[in-house]
Order: sequence, then structure tokens, then C-alpha cells
Amino acid sequence: MGAAVADDGFDFRPGAQIPLQGTGGQTAATNALASAAYRDGAKDTALSLILGADSEHHKSTVKPGKVSLFEPNLGEAFCRAVEARTLGSARKPLIQSFGADPQTVVEHCLAASRIRKERDRKLRLIMLVCGVVFLPGLLLWLGLFQLRKTLSAKEGKRASWTGTAILVGIALVVTVLMFRLPFTGFLGLYLRAMIIAPALGWFLARRICGATAADMRSRWDGLLAGGGVVAAKIPEAVPGNPDEKAREDLRRSLAKLTAENRSNSVFYAGPKGVLGMGTRWGSWQMAEELVPKAEGEGAEIHPFRSWDVIRAIDTQLRKLERGPLHTGGFPTASIQHWIVTPIGEGATEVARPSGEDVDTFLVKPHEITRICNEQQFSAGDRHYLGIQYPLWDGQLVITMMVTVTVLYKTLRVDVTAHALGPVNGLFTTKSKPPTVEVPKSIRFWETVERPLPLVDAAEVVRLAVRAPLTWYPPVLDFLGGKLVLPEPFGLRHVWAGSMWRHRFMADDALRTVAPVLRAVHNAAFKVLEENGCDTERFTNRSSIMSGIIQEPAPRKADVYDA
Repeated sequence: MGAAVADDGFDFRPGAQIPLQGTGGQTAATNALASAAYRDGAKDTALSLILGADSEHHKSTVKPGKVSLFEPNLGEAFCRAVEARTLGSARKPLIQSFGADPQTVVEHCLAASRIRKERDRKLRLIMLVCGVVFLPGLLLWLGLFQLRKTLSAKEGKRASWTGTAILVGIALVVTVLMFRLPFTGFLGLYLRAMIIAPALGWFLARRICGATAADMRSRWDGLLAGGGVVAAKIPEAVPGNPDEKAREDLRRSLAKLTAENRSNSVFYAGPKGVLGMGTRWGSWQMAEELVPKAEGEGAEIHPFRSWDVIRAIDTQLRKLERGPLHTGGFPTASIQHWIVTPIGEGATEVARPSGEDVDTFLVKPHEITRICNEQQFSAGDRHYLGIQYPLWDGQLVITMMVTVTVLYKTLRVDVTAHALGPVNGLFTTKSKPPTVEVPKSIRFWETVERPLPLVDAAEVVRLAVRAPLTWYPPVLDFLGGKLVLPEPFGLRHVWAGSMWRHRFMADDALRTVAPVLRAVHNAAFKVLEENGCDTERFTNRSSIMSGIIQEPAPRKADVYDA
């Protein structure tokens, strides 16, 4: 069976599930991203912030809607965009989220959407009883709120005060007319109820929206506080019987998401670096001629291949955590054989390897060996050995990539350094209760902060108007707009900030180079000596590089000034 078919039908395998190496305790980046699912805030402020939180090479966009009353807030837009992009069998491939767990983020998006759907079911009932039955009054109130929102969107406080004054003035006129209507009987009662019912519905909706907002904010803060106190509850992903196809499809999609995140296939996008790992900030090469150790006629080198050198480097790198001194040092690293596929800098999607040599997004060992030995020149994928350190609770991901090539009589060992910075600060900010500064009653020259309701009047109207349409999100996307994620998309690297502005993170990245580079060189020397090669030139070159890396300086190693 082809691997493409296997990938599409991926599901949990029987037997014990082996945890991914090096992912223990990586919760800070995951929880920060997941907290966006529970956030609120107006679209014009919150979504502009998330656009500013994009990384240097990956930018989100906002597709504008038709009516401002239907605009989503940050949490609604984030959940809708992430769920649509990561779930479903027809979705495009995703980029791995190193240092984070994308399934947990998506599960929190589903949990937040479920909370909003429960709120919207109650709001739909209120809209039916207090709105649709008294439709003319509802349209009148909505027209007033839309007018106020349009005027408030203009620059300056004068337009905002004008909109509020118009709303209050018309409300007073309508209230006066209610007592002087020329109609009696049922028509008179209906006209009066037409004005009162939407206002009563707004009062009930405000209580529901306020309770939901308090719940969402507690989850938002709980995730950022850590400790695993907030769990994502998604019963719709747990099938009760074989006939529940929607639940089964969701469960399989989440399992596929985790499997793809563990893929050993990555993509090199030119100046953007390896997608998901960050840009390449350093590169060191050791290339010397292979000369037999023995002198005289008939002296030759014992045959060996690139894979023999890579295997020795792999063994040596796994010893880095066991240092000679008891002073801490390197934590347990994730060491992986990567198959790297080149794509264009402006590519909008990627295609993972498929066929008989791939199983559940993993390139099989025999194919990795073949690529390492044979595909070192011209077209085709390349093999890299990577050692990865997810540090700072997943906020910093340091990756060192090693590749070995043999062209004619020259052995070349390349070591490159990649660094993925912390999640943008937007995602790590906790909620703040809305307040307003007011003067004290007696000492009027002093001010005090007075708390405001979590949900204001305009927000209640927006949620109530959106509620009847939330069962079919494409309509809301058309009317209110949506967040468009950058491609190729991965939850972690899209919103990664710079780690070079953080002193200790930058130090960690710089200090990793020397021990890793020396371990790589020592392993290569051992293979050369075992196969009868003269290592003098290699050791001289290694000594020169050892001096150079005493002061490693980060640079844009993927940008060539040519």
C-alpha cells in the first residue's frame, strides 16, 4: 500500500504510544498559543495586534467583511482560522511546531468554540423570542447601534460622542411616543412591545455574555499561569458508537495532526531557513582531501560511505548530555535524521514525500540511508542529521544540522545553526479587567479606577446578531470578515519573535555551537582513522575552526550578497 493512502487514513496504532523525545515540559509556548482561543477584544484592535505578532517572513492578513456588526473578535477569528486550516482530510500539509504541541492548541480552539456555541444557542432563543417575533423593533435598534458604531469608527472623540448622543436622543423620542401612540388594542400593544422586547432581550443576553466572558478569561489566565489547571473539553471528538461519523472524523484528524508534527520531512525555503526551525544564523564547513595514511605505492583508503560518518556522528552527539563534570550542562536532546526538501522562498504550500518509502509521514530508515549516500549533488532531497534543544519551556528551540558529502576525493562536513525564538509577547499577556478613571466625589482633583462590565452594550449586540448565523460559519466569514493565515502554515514559527533581543536566550544559542561542532569533528576523525585516512589536514582545519567559534557572531547565513 502506498504511503499517501496510509497518511490519509492515519489513526492510532495498537500498542503502547511512545512519547516524542525531548518534548517533556514544553508547555509555555503551547499554552501561550492556546490562550489566544479564549481571548476577546474588538477586531480593529486585537486582530491588528496579532498581525503585528507575525514573524519577519510570515504575515497574516484580514479579509474585510460587509457589515461591521458581524466582525469577529480575536478569539473567534483565531479559532475559526486554526480549525479550518488544521482539521479535515482535504487540508494542505502543515509545518511542524517544534517546541510546542499543535494538537493541544487545536483542542483548546475546539473547546473555546464549544463554549461559544453553548452561549450562542441561548442567544438564538432570545433572538427568536425577543427579536424575530418583534422584528421591526429589532431592526430599529440594530440600525441605531450600527449608526453609532459607524460614527464611532471615525477618528476623534467628537464623532464617538455624536453617535452616542444620536442614539440616546432617538431612544428618548421613541420612549415618549410609546405613551402617545394613536393606536389601541392589539396593534398598540404590539408597537409598544416592539420597542420593549428587544431591550429586554438585550438585558438577558448581557447576563449570558458576561458569564461566558468571565469563564473564557479564567481559562485564558489559567493557561498562562501554567500547571495544567485548564483542560480542553471536547466531547465531540470522542465517538460513542461507530455510527457517529463526525466525531470519528474529528478524532482521526487530531491523530493525523500529531503524526504530521512528528514527521522527519522538513522544507528549506531559502532566506526563510528551514520552515519551523527558524532562519540559519551560522554555518561552519570542514572540507579536505582524502589522503591514505600509509605512504608508498599501492596505499589506499578502505571504502566507506557518508552514512558511516553520519552514524558515528549520531553516536557521538548522544553522549553530549554525559559530561565529565557534574555542572549541569546539556539537557537531553532530540536527535533526528531529517530529509530536507528545497522550496521557493515565496512558496505558498508544501508537498510531503509519499510512496512506498514513507509511512505515517515518516521517511523509512532505508530511504534515509539511500538519500544520505547517493543524493549529495544536483536535484533531489538531501539528508541532514539534526540535534535539537527545546529550551525555556519550549520558548527557545536551538537546532544544529549536520550533513556529510563526498565529491571525488573531498570529504565535506557542514554544520549549520538554526534558532527559533519565543512566542510573540502578545500571546503571553494576561487579561486585564476593563476600568475607567473617575474623579472622587469630594476630593475631585484625585481619580480612582472604577471597574466596568466585561461585556459592554455594543459587544452584547454584536454577539446577539452573530448568534443566529454561527451554525454556518461561511456566512459569518462573508459578512464579518476573517483572519487569513500565512502559508506555508505552522502554529509555532508563524508567531515566533526574535530571540537575539533576549540576553540569556542568545547566550544559549551561541554556547551550543562549540561542543556540538567538536563532537561532530571528533566522530568524523574516528571514522577516517578507522578507514586508513590521513587526518592531519582535517585536524588542522578543525583547530582553525575551533578558534573561530570562540567568538561566534550571529548573521543571516542564508542571505548571500551575490
